[in-house]
Amino acid sequence: MSGGFSLARAGRWFLHSGIQRPDGGVSRYLRADAAQYKPISTEITGYAASALVCLHKETGEQEYLDRAVLTARFLCESAWDPALRLFPFEHPSPTAESPHRAYFFDCGIIIRGLVCVWHQTHDDRLLEVAVAASHGMLAAFRSEQGFHPILELPGLEPLPRTSHWSRSATCYQAKSALAWWEVAEITGDTVLRDAYLAAVADGLADFPKFLLPGVADHHGMMDRLHPACYFLEALSPLLDREDCASAYRSGLSDIGRLLREIRPEFVRSDVYAQLLRARVYGASAVPVDLVAAGEEADALAEFQIASADPMLDGGFWFGRRGGQVSEQANPVSTAFAIQALCCWTEYLGGREPQIPPS
Repeated sequence: MSGGFSLARAGRWFLHSGIQRPDGGVSRYLRADAAQYKPISTEITGYAASALVCLHKETGEQEYLDRAVLTARFLCESAWDPALRLFPFEHPSPTAESPHRAYFFDCGIIIRGLVCVWHQTHDDRLLEVAVAASHGMLAAFRSEQGFHPILELPGLEPLPRTSHWSRSATCYQAKSALAWWEVAEITGDTVLRDAYLAAVADGLADFPKFLLPGVADHHGMMDRLHPACYFLEALSPLLDREDCASAYRSGLSDIGRLLREIRPEFVRSDVYAQLLRARVYGASAVPVDLVAAGEEADALAEFQIASADPMLDGGFWFGRRGGQVSEQANPVSTAFAIQALCCWTEYLGGREPQIPPS
């Protein structure tokens, strides 16, 4: 593993830090300066389900699979709204801090987490909810101008779109649509497969301008690099197509260049992780830049937290601003780092990495 990364400590952080509640829901992040957990995020809980499966595969330890099952059951039995066929973005919803909303992107990530656990357990309930939620997304979010990013619940009214990537219908949404491809691979559902392919087509049209100059500050551009990596992941099943492979090559080049330009001012650990994963996942179509990937792996490993506090030890910091760590122990950063550093080690060892839903 790169730079002293400890998979065992990262795994213990997921199991024992308190970032995951006893019912299976996962907090958005831990504010280290205040020792305060943010509310449960259904999206982050979906990411955690995939990370726990990855930990189980890497270690063979049953506790990780047991916890992944608990996580998936929380999503199906507590977070899922069967009447709306959607997942509200926090649980409970609404609260004083959080309006009652659903995000297109979040719903797809949750479905992918359920599918990831299903592949290990073949629990019919997980697939049943994944199928229903996939068609619920299509019905609720589809519009003539792409998929609405956010809906007000329970009436399903779309929020006005803005220029910010997460409140607009841009290429990043294709990663969420990847859930439809994964469900279709199991069920043979051509409606879902075609919807994924249409989302990729829209993303290919949008991606060339997604990272063009126009973001007013480096912080804004760094925040844009991680959804750019989302789009690369969305292309991963289609890299035998030249249009997808070409976009993948240019994306790796642009994201790597911008990351290195901006990182003295602001850098996110999840961008390192996603870029490293993308290099390895796309190796069949785009040769891996071993020097760049090795540098990214070492830089990513430096974000793992070493602390006597079990609430922190083994997790990953969100990022650094001006060289100072952002004191946010982040489950998504940790999940991506586990997957990226494990697949990088597999690649260096001559093994073909397994590409998990994430």
